[in-house]
Amino acid sequence: MVVESRLTGPVRVVGAGLLGTSVALGLRARGIDVILADASPTHVALAVDLGAGRPAEPGDAPQLVVVAVPPDVTARVVAEELASFPDAIVTDVASVKAGILAELEAAGADVARYIGSHPLAGRERGGPLAARADLFAGRPWVVAAHDAISYQRAGAIDDLILDLGATLVEMTPDEHDRGVALISHVPQVVSSVMARRFIDAPNAALGLAGQGVRDVTRIAASDPDLWVQILGANAAPVRDILVALRDDLDRFIDALGDPVAPGARRRVAEELTGGNTGVARLPGKHGTDKRFTTVIVMVDDRPGQLARLLAEIGEIGVNLEDLRLEHSPGRQVGLAEVQVVPEAAERLTNELAERGWRIAG
Repeated sequence: MVVESRLTGPVRVVGAGLLGTSVALGLRARGIDVILADASPTHVALAVDLGAGRPAEPGDAPQLVVVAVPPDVTARVVAEELASFPDAIVTDVASVKAGILAELEAAGADVARYIGSHPLAGRERGGPLAARADLFAGRPWVVAAHDAISYQRAGAIDDLILDLGATLVEMTPDEHDRGVALISHVPQVVSSVMARRFIDAPNAALGLAGQGVRDVTRIAASDPDLWVQILGANAAPVRDILVALRDDLDRFIDALGDPVAPGARRRVAEELTGGNTGVARLPGKHGTDKRFTTVIVMVDDRPGQLARLLAEIGEIGVNLEDLRLEHSPGRQVGLAEVQVVPEAAERLTNELAERGWRIAG
């Protein structure tokens, strides 16, 4: 069944990688005519085979152009699209915004038909084969407004975001770049720097790795080429936060230099408590959300056990709010941290135990 769309289309997607193909798949699910373009004919062919749209043709007249190319060429491609399709609104999905707008203005591009945007969604894998039509569902999608474009013209971007199930967030380009420096770009640097410590680490130490270190270093597996571009484009805000973080680390280092000195333990405790306070401010299921209670279930390392657990939670009639898995190589059991509303936790615990599941804690 095709769901009604706010956009009328056609929509031209330039860049058939993870984000571009995911945008295209989501729009095709709503019956929108999607035109695909990419410097790689293979990427276009793969995206077409996946049902994401059709190759570009002479005479195409898109309502909206979505540019999903690497950050270092985004401004150039946006300018080309503005010139090639004078009746279209153009957006991009790059992870930095102020520099792109400034580059377009300096080049004399028609920014009255351009507004930058950024969906905060992605995966560790890239390319069209990793794309998903629901990639943006429930995720924030920033619209970086500026004075040169009217609200009426920018409405097509709002329609795109709502059609793809994302949550529209309005920010200025500078606000956006400072925000993603804090919640995305600096965490990438910290994760990568921490993971570098493993290069010369003894195998015996690495064999002790549990979920904590895996959580901290998960994004260290991201594409270095892409991140060199992102960090270079957003260097100033990232550097400011890293300098402040260095000061935080120096306080830890000083305290641990003489851990029995007066005040040293208090200083460490204050820094750790500050971390508790900070993570509690993260919204929704990603922070320490007081609306949910965690039930920890031990899951045997055998095929089908996790699927059976999820099915039985559904049979019990409890809504699964979030799920986190902990499993280390060599262990015969994993831990499923199931988050539910507090009023359902006791019933879920009791009914799972009656069905033979082992509850940890």
